[in-house]
Amino acid sequence: MVKIVINVANGTCCRAVGSENLYGMFRKKVEELKACDNITVREMGCFGFSEQDPQVIVTPGDIYYCKVKPGDVTRILSASLKGECVDELLYRDSVTGDVSRELSAVPFFCKQKRILTGYYTGFEPCDVGQYMDSGGYGGLKKALKMEPAAIIEEIRKSGLRGRGGGGFPTGRKWESARNSSVDTPVKYIICNGDEGDPGAFMDRSLMEGNPFAVIEGMTIGARAVCGGSGARAQGYVYVRAEYPLAVKHLEQAIKTAREKNLLGSNIMGSGFDFDIKIIKGAGAFVCGESSALRASIEGKIGEPAVKYVHAADRGLYDSPTVLNNVKTWGTVPFIIRNGYSWFSSIGTENSKGTMIFALVGKINNTGLVEVPMGITLREIIFDIGGGIPGGKKFKAVQTGGPSGGCLPESCLDLPVDYDSLKKAGSMMGSGGMIVMDEDTCMVQVAKYFLAFTQDESCGKCVPCRDGVRIMLGILDRITEGNGREGDIGLLEELGKRVSETSLCALGGSAANPVLSTIRYFRDEYEKHIAEKKCPAGACRELIRYEITDNCNGCHACFKKCPEKAISGEAKKQHVIDQSKCTKCGICFETCRFGAIKKA
Repeated sequence: MVKIVINVANGTCCRAVGSENLYGMFRKKVEELKACDNITVREMGCFGFSEQDPQVIVTPGDIYYCKVKPGDVTRILSASLKGECVDELLYRDSVTGDVSRELSAVPFFCKQKRILTGYYTGFEPCDVGQYMDSGGYGGLKKALKMEPAAIIEEIRKSGLRGRGGGGFPTGRKWESARNSSVDTPVKYIICNGDEGDPGAFMDRSLMEGNPFAVIEGMTIGARAVCGGSGARAQGYVYVRAEYPLAVKHLEQAIKTAREKNLLGSNIMGSGFDFDIKIIKGAGAFVCGESSALRASIEGKIGEPAVKYVHAADRGLYDSPTVLNNVKTWGTVPFIIRNGYSWFSSIGTENSKGTMIFALVGKINNTGLVEVPMGITLREIIFDIGGGIPGGKKFKAVQTGGPSGGCLPESCLDLPVDYDSLKKAGSMMGSGGMIVMDEDTCMVQVAKYFLAFTQDESCGKCVPCRDGVRIMLGILDRITEGNGREGDIGLLEELGKRVSETSLCALGGSAANPVLSTIRYFRDEYEKHIAEKKCPAGACRELIRYEITDNCNGCHACFKKCPEKAISGEAKKQHVIDQSKCTKCGICFETCRFGAIKKA
């Protein structure tokens, strides 16, 4: 009989909607059916399509089930044993109604190029045997037979750039550390897993779903930077403590790698030594910045330093150091295994390979998307993301996290690459992508991200500490109806100065959401200030609720209003007492007849 495998997505986002319980139910039912010889239940990483969690793939047949509940377990097992499927649990497109049996046929996945994320459905995260059967550690095996300089040249020719935000050429960074004139007994290899952007979960999912790729990539990097140099290589993975599943999987993978001679002394009998330690960060956003991260590892306050000396010479513990993002390290094994020309054939002239984005916000299909560089924003948002829910209009997309910018509809055909996004006033960042609809106030958006940056600022330098605070105060005034003539120009001037004079990239990019929203949505700022109106109807102090002639006097809003601000007889038009109304919006949400409007 053909062996049946039940693959249950069980990453952090999956667990939030019950996948851990679902996984346990599958194992329990298989034991009750005494079918352990015929059915294997595997715990996988996140499949990426978060909107459809919990998700299950059954092989053979690669049958893709979504939004699976514990009550569906028996039906799935019964159908699988008969070689059938449960049709009502297959994916159904919310717009077209088309049903997809396999994951590869689902529109969300069709335009993706899943190099890193494709492995989440291929093997259990901490099973090194399954990873190696899928080609894992082929890159390291090849690298250990190469000269260190040849490894660096392969990475350089591939065109790989840092996936953490800056987009610095990876090969050049490695080469600088290898050729450093600073003579120290140890060189350091660091993985930056301190993902802190609101709505971002790309790095977390990679550490949870494919930790061996990150470890293998770091080991190849250590070989390239330290092999034959006389310096010992030591690695650190800096991951925020609120990622417990990522930490758990990394710890298990590192332990297994040591046991299998894939980490530690004399790796694969090559004579090369390298080991990795995990450092759990306390969750300070600024520790995603390289010098602040290094300070945190050293046990110091996590705050940035002036970069007049490069980390390639004087980094961690005053020694040559290479620091790359999780996605960068995870990509390295694929480049070495398949060759630089394979990787450089994907993407654009100056932005090679794929990028993983967390597609969230006002979008039908939320989740992780891995796409080739150069794909347009329109393709990501509408072809992969399925467009805007509820028939609403697209308004803007923010890329690059709190440091990025907000791009309007006119930018939808912009290719997604480092240079194009930067030219448009945004950035690639580490991969956050937040979609906004017509009900979004762009002044509020700028205010939200600036408030986040202010909270996360270390306060070490005056431009960031005070400049951001002053800008936020101006935005507060504008959204409260107290904006003044000249505020827009003042925001632009302050934003420019903060960007130019801040100590680190946190302050240097803090003004981007403000400057980009002024650039593309200046009219919204002007209406807030001159007309004291919020076009999106989102700023509480600038709106009022009114009951129209459509009111049939059903009394629903009358009963729900917490301030007793609504009066009127049954079956007659009601009235809102504006002096009592707190603009909570309960009446607007309660009315089933569209009789209440925002004015």
